[in-house]
Amino acid sequence: MTQARRRAFFVSDRTGITSENMGDALLEQFENMKFKRSTYPYVDTADKAHGLVQIINRAAEEDEARPLVFSSIVNDEVREIVKTSKGLHLSFFDAFLGVLEEEFGVRARHSVQSRVHNLERYDARMEAVNFSLNHDDGVSDKNLEAADVILMGVSRSGKTPTCLYLALQYGIRAANYPLTPDDLDTTDLPRMVKNHKHKLFGLTIQPERLHDIRQERRPDSRYANLNTCRNEVADAQAMFRRHGIPFTNTTHKSVEELAVAIMQECKLKRRF
Repeated sequence: MTQARRRAFFVSDRTGITSENMGDALLEQFENMKFKRSTYPYVDTADKAHGLVQIINRAAEEDEARPLVFSSIVNDEVREIVKTSKGLHLSFFDAFLGVLEEEFGVRARHSVQSRVHNLERYDARMEAVNFSLNHDDGVSDKNLEAADVILMGVSRSGKTPTCLYLALQYGIRAANYPLTPDDLDTTDLPRMVKNHKHKLFGLTIQPERLHDIRQERRPDSRYANLNTCRNEVADAQAMFRRHGIPFTNTTHKSVEELAVAIMQECKLKRRF
């Protein structure tokens, strides 16, 4: 039975990414429920916390249902203030930090620390992002030998977002090459990537989904035509099989799932 929409607050004294990921992973388990999501990052002072409590309490009164508050606030004082709200408070740090302190026999810092404090790791991530941007859509083969992986696939099969995610999350230098009709008309690998066959990984997609994506970009064009999509996808898959290039279907995979699959298949290691 479908339930009334519930308010879900994602709260953090930093960016809010952790609380969003944690909350979404839990809420996805309740497929028949609908949620109105709001994110409040950088709640890092008592004043901000009190202001947020008012917002949560107002939502509770308006909805006559307890809001859900997913929190990754590390500061004890700020977290305790937020917990005075009328929401159901689910804290990442309440759940795990005390357990770890007991296990290690030491008290945690209980304070926010910027991730840029490790400059070596941060620089590795930014270098990987720049590499992916400079080698997007086959714009350059300069330093291509430095790539950890080269994604190949037809236009709009998910190459660019996957490369950037690999760079941001894992520090992987990921380049990508778009297979053009000229590439697909030959039995050989494209010249730019031919010498890097051991680094190639293919992305494919269902033609119907590709048609929908291209239709939004170039409506009613030959590029978006369903038959064009079918032919290109078939030819790309034939190329992958002919040259023994591993590949995966992106149709029903998130960029996170694609990245993990590529990391495992290509035996890549996180740089930070």
